[in-house]
Amino acid sequence: MNRVLGVFLIVVSAASFGTLAIIGRYAYADGLDVTTMLFLRFTIAAILMFTWLAIRKEPLPRGRTLLQLAGMGGLGYVGQSFCFMSAINYASTGLVALLLYLYPVFVTILTVIFQKVKLTSRTVLALVLATVGAALTANPQGGQLPGIVLAISAAAIYAVYILVGTGVMQKVSAVQSSAALVFGVLTAIRGPHWPATQNGWLAISGIAVIATLVPVATFLGGLKIIGATDASLLSTLEPVVTVVLAAMLLGEQVQPLMLAGGVLILAAVLLIVRQPKKNSVVETASP
Repeated sequence: MNRVLGVFLIVVSAASFGTLAIIGRYAYADGLDVTTMLFLRFTIAAILMFTWLAIRKEPLPRGRTLLQLAGMGGLGYVGQSFCFMSAINYASTGLVALLLYLYPVFVTILTVIFQKVKLTSRTVLALVLATVGAALTANPQGGQLPGIVLAISAAAIYAVYILVGTGVMQKVSAVQSSAALVFGVLTAIRGPHWPATQNGWLAISGIAVIATLVPVATFLGGLKIIGATDASLLSTLEPVVTVVLAAMLLGEQVQPLMLAGGVLILAAVLLIVRQPKKNSVVETASP
């Protein structure tokens, strides 16, 4: 029964994260720019997370852990979020979501280079599948090249973020707070673009709650029950949800080559996360 609950929580997390790019499109349509959107997203999410911690009387991170988390939020999470949310201005949300899932491949490459992890035949196959999948998926038609570059950059930054933050990533409140601070400064410099109507504020609320707070909480809850490998495996539902919602709500067409490339990318991710534990390098999945 506990395992069923864990699987359910991770599926909810993946589905909720999968709504981020979709709701982001609605926020953009109401006049927000990327920095204002992310400032509001992380500010609201941080307030809600700190409130939740206070209710549960959980201690806040301190000392070295707090500094590491603040740095992760202020650099890695800011860069990843900015690239991802900017990418959907230039490319379809389904394409961006699929390319983001190159991050486990980048994690693998970085661990092979810097941590001297053994390059197994399974890893080589996964890298080949991911490379071919990215080439098929990221066919730069219709002026989508800037979005493709930004989406791949988001995946690369997220890979570094994961490697640096291994062991402390469950303390997410400080990450959200530092990201909110950085985007607050950027918003002040560039000038804010607040939502023009009630629909825009509803979209921001959805991004903060449905696409941030809920998926983070359910992912961490499910992670404790079923473990990192199975949680990462189930999290591959995220881009599938995004592609389906984009087709249903935004009218985006899924080209056969893009679909084939997405399947190869997800197959590569499955190969990586199902490796024996001593060779596994993907420990979390919460964009």
